Amino acid sequence: MSTTTTQSVFADIWRSLRALPIWVILWMSLLLGPVNMASIAFLSEPKGILIALLALGGMAASITTLILHRGFSKRVSGGHVFFWTPLVLILIFARPVATGTYDAYLTILLATNLFSLVFDINDLRLWLCGDRHVLGQEQRKPS
Repeated sequence: MSTTTTQSVFADIWRSLRALPIWVILWMSLLLGPVNMASIAFLSEPKGILIALLALGGMAASITTLILHRGFSKRVSGGHVFFWTPLVLILIFARPVATGTYDAYLTILLATNLFSLVFDINDLRLWLCGDRHVLGQEQRKPS
C-alpha cells in the first residue's frame, strides 16, 4: 500500500469516526477499547489467555473490517458478535475462579461487552438486512 493510499484510508476512517455520535466515540475510546485491551494484564490468570484472545479478537476483527471498508459501517459489529458472544457466555456460565483485581476485571469486562453486544447484535442484523452505509462517505447514486 502506497503512502498516499495509506493516508487516504486513514483520512476516510477519521472522517467516518467524526460522523459517529460523540457518546459512541467516548464509549469506544474511554471504556470499550481500554477494558478489552486490559485483558493482556491477566494472561497468567485462570483462562486468561482464552479471555484475552476473545476480547482482543473482537477488536482485531472489527478494526480489520474498519480498514477494509474505509470507515464505520454496521458490519464492524460482526467481529464483536463473533468473538464477544462466546466471551460473555464463558463469563456467565464458565467463569474462572478469580479473586481481587481479576474478579473485578471480569465483572467489568462482562458488563462492558454485554452492553456492547446489545447494540452490536442489532447492528449486525441491520447489516445483514442490507444497511451497507459507511459513515462519512457520500451515498453514491446510481448513474
